[in-house]
Amino acid sequence: MSEDLLSTGRTDRPDRTGPGGRGRPGDLRRNAAQVLAALPAEALALGEAFAAAGHELALVGGPVRDAFLGRASHDLDFATSAPPEVTARLLVAWGDAHWDIGRKFGTIGARRFARAGQGGSSRADVVVEVTTYRSDRYDPQSRKPVVEFGDRLEGDLARRDFTVNAMAVRVPSLEFCDPFDGLADLAAKTLRTPVAPERSFDDDPLRMMRGARFAAQLGLDLDAAARAATTAMAERIAIVSAERVRDELVKLLLAPAPRAGLEVLVGTGLADHVLPELPALRLEVDEHHHHKDVYEHTLTVLDQAVALETGPDGPVPGPDLVLRLAALLHDIGKPRTRRYEPGGGVSFHHHEVVGAKLARRRLEALRFDRQTVTEVSRLVELHLRFHGYGDPSGQAAWTDSAVRRYVTDAGDELERLHRLTRSDCTTRNRRKAARLWASYDDLERRIAALRAQEELDAIRPDLDGRAIMTVLGIGPGPLVGEAYRFLLDLRMERGPLGEAAATQALQAWWAARS
Repeated sequence: MSEDLLSTGRTDRPDRTGPGGRGRPGDLRRNAAQVLAALPAEALALGEAFAAAGHELALVGGPVRDAFLGRASHDLDFATSAPPEVTARLLVAWGDAHWDIGRKFGTIGARRFARAGQGGSSRADVVVEVTTYRSDRYDPQSRKPVVEFGDRLEGDLARRDFTVNAMAVRVPSLEFCDPFDGLADLAAKTLRTPVAPERSFDDDPLRMMRGARFAAQLGLDLDAAARAATTAMAERIAIVSAERVRDELVKLLLAPAPRAGLEVLVGTGLADHVLPELPALRLEVDEHHHHKDVYEHTLTVLDQAVALETGPDGPVPGPDLVLRLAALLHDIGKPRTRRYEPGGGVSFHHHEVVGAKLARRRLEALRFDRQTVTEVSRLVELHLRFHGYGDPSGQAAWTDSAVRRYVTDAGDELERLHRLTRSDCTTRNRRKAARLWASYDDLERRIAALRAQEELDAIRPDLDGRAIMTVLGIGPGPLVGEAYRFLLDLRMERGPLGEAAATQALQAWWAARS
């Protein structure tokens, strides 16, 4: 069905949202009319250039869906009947910069630099990607899609992952094309495939991951057919490259409600193939061995970590991938370390150490970069350290030396560790929760006081390597490292000593060692 989107705020289609629906298509159409009326004139001019060349150009996918949600997209995705070589020629004439890195998939990109508006006001650059109508499919034995070009917009929309992404607006006419009722599904917050889900997911198994991602990003639910097909075909995700799976997982975790997407992954069995450590947390609980449901606890920790992220000027601006990954993986060592104790208790000794190794292994398998792998695994390893802090009002509280070590071991991850540790407190016992938070408040106060006093973030021994060699009369080698570590330990224990006292202590250590 095609119609002029800007001419009316209603739809002639049945309202499939029903009495329990979550929105009305007419309301969404009004959102879209406002957003699309503000499309850059340069985008409309591009549509006119394609039309003059005898080809269609249509805004497709996410930008159209987001327009109905009242959100403007900075980057504009278009589909066209023009072959890639024609698209490239038209974009060269239209834009100031262009690229064809996706040419084998039919995609050409261009940027038109900002021009001064009326009165000298500046306008943003316009960035577009234009893809020839196509339909992707996978060879059963290959991880790469086979690209086939088409010549009809409706055929191109049929290959989209879900109906909410299978809507288009032709430019420059702004004619709305919705052959699969995507608008009604968006109003009902439903994820439905344009064709049979088995066919769609077989063509591109990554679409099953996208279903989980859209649950997290947009609050949409898989319909019964899509959920059943995902469950039946979950193992097919193994044919997709680790990098593409990782990218979808990252988008899911950075979404406003990552828990919803993770529940789809686990509920359909996709997580068994892409993140098996997560469903493994669903430890059985019997009447003799009582312990938390680790899976539900993990999702709660993730929710709380998201809530503790800061604004852009804070120490942990959200969304923060490292913090969210650490919250998700912090307890994955528990299944490996679970032990039943006499009397019906359950222990997970050293699960943080085992979990750090498992986290590193999983993130490396998903092709995460080295820095992310290192930061997340370090947080997992340290997430229990605080629980030895004790009651600040009693004698069990840490010494200043222990506080210094906590900060030094955390390094640049200290602010994330603060939030992960606080998020890990999920007890329903209000008195216990209040006591834990009070203890951590006390620890943070002590860290702040020590930092102000000692510049804790840059702890160094009072003597550097050159001074050590001068005092001991030795040259470069392992002995200098041993002496350096001795002075660093001394610095941790006693705080700043000064050069004279550090020299005296070093000489005493050297004499005793000799």
